[in-house]
Amino acid sequence: MSPQQNDIDNDEQHDLATEPGEDAELEDVVPHADADSVGQGKDDDEPLEVQLAKAQHTIKEYWDQMMRLRAEIENNRKRAERDIESAHKYATRSLLEDLLPVVDSMEMGQAAAGADNATLESIREGSTMTMNMFMQVLEKNGLQAIDPLGEKFDPEKHQAISTTEAADAEPNTVVQVMQKGFLLNDRVVRPAMVVVAK
Repeated sequence: MSPQQNDIDNDEQHDLATEPGEDAELEDVVPHADADSVGQGKDDDEPLEVQLAKAQHTIKEYWDQMMRLRAEIENNRKRAERDIESAHKYATRSLLEDLLPVVDSMEMGQAAAGADNATLESIREGSTMTMNMFMQVLEKNGLQAIDPLGEKFDPEKHQAISTTEAADAEPNTVVQVMQKGFLLNDRVVRPAMVVVAK
């Protein structure tokens, strides 16, 4: 490199370093960052001990809330278990209360049958009345008799114990009910035992 070129480079470096007003312009473009400009709040001005105390207080509040919620959940679980146990224990109470008049009627029928002036007709009438009361209680509690005489055989509700020739009945029709079936709220408790026409 020539001495003349070296002098030119030194002059340029001197000009760049000592040009008046450049530092001020640079500061205007990129100002010094302060606490607020970088998103730091007023809390950062507080001593670390104060910030730590506040954080510990917040954590304690959240912990207390969590413990209260946990205790409430546990209480709700225990209450639900007691309710389920009580429901299982007393689920049949309503049915049994409805059956008590039937029991009373049966006892009265037994007493009447043992009387000196009891007749077969009076015993039959008392028995029929008690049976009607009993069926009303069952129906009130959702139980319905299945008596499918003359109906089409339904394997969902009927159980065929035999088949028979029946000139006056269509094939696959119930011609005899050996034992009634029962539905509880439309669900089969016991299918009807039937004889079906071939």
